[in-house]
Amino acid sequence: MALLELQHLKKYFASQKAVDDISFSVEKGQIFGLLGPNGAGKTTLIRMITGIFYPDEGRIIFDGKKFEPVNDVSMIGYMPEERGLYKKMKIGEQTIYLAQLKGLSRADAQARIKEWFVKFEMESWWNKKVEDLSKGMSQKLQFVTTILHNPKLIILDEPFSGLDPVNTNLIKDEIFKLAQNGSTIIFSTHRMEQVEEICDHIVLVNKGKKILDGSVTQVKQDFKENLFSIGTSQLPAGNGHAPFDVVGAKDHALVVRIREGSRPNDVLQFLLQQGASIQSFNEILPSLNDIFIKLVEGTPTARQFQTVKA
Repeated sequence: MALLELQHLKKYFASQKAVDDISFSVEKGQIFGLLGPNGAGKTTLIRMITGIFYPDEGRIIFDGKKFEPVNDVSMIGYMPEERGLYKKMKIGEQTIYLAQLKGLSRADAQARIKEWFVKFEMESWWNKKVEDLSKGMSQKLQFVTTILHNPKLIILDEPFSGLDPVNTNLIKDEIFKLAQNGSTIIFSTHRMEQVEEICDHIVLVNKGKKILDGSVTQVKQDFKENLFSIGTSQLPAGNGHAPFDVVGAKDHALVVRIREGSRPNDVLQFLLQQGASIQSFNEILPSLNDIFIKLVEGTPTARQFQTVKA
């Protein structure tokens, strides 16, 4: 069941199209990747989902009913790429204040903050000011303030920026736990390897339009190019009749492309008949980064908005 549905959303700024008829749904408990180059429309989409902007056309359905920002925004946790903490305010009081804005009592806020501060080794930070924290420390604090009220929908925009590997893994583990416990997460980043590791499903937007929508597994299958890696100590001479073409080498193995009409089993059978010794045989699937570049290659990284015709 979908927690969030976007139905034909459009957003204009003056006569410029920022979001142009985008639809997709995010299932409950899903870790959902929202991807796109700079200027693609991701931030505008997120601001409509969080009630900061209203769509000019289309509908947002949240938890089975029309999205009402006044009532529903308390069930959303949003961690923007541009951090929103008060630099001069002490961390403890600031965290309580932000939790109370989301509907927690002071007592509940203090109890939850203590639990998260212990988990993230932040107990000694209580009386520090945000301006005294490093970027990584600020990132951990921002994450805690985002998820403290147990929101149904969590939106994380570049959540690992500035974190060292240890703290990256710490927050990554918490993201998985939150999803397992029923939270739905929209994850936006430029790091495609993180998307492959974390996300169940992705949407790619470019120039205000949706150009890709599917599970990570299915997307990689859809864009595969019949490439295989063969670990072999020898390759038979004269491969004119082989069911494959050698296209390169990678990690001490041959990279081959299977010819149209042939199957992986045909390749193995041919090699064995020719007396080749095979140590490994693996399909090479494209990375999300390869797919991303293929789909947006040649488009400007900071696009010019398309003019709306009168």
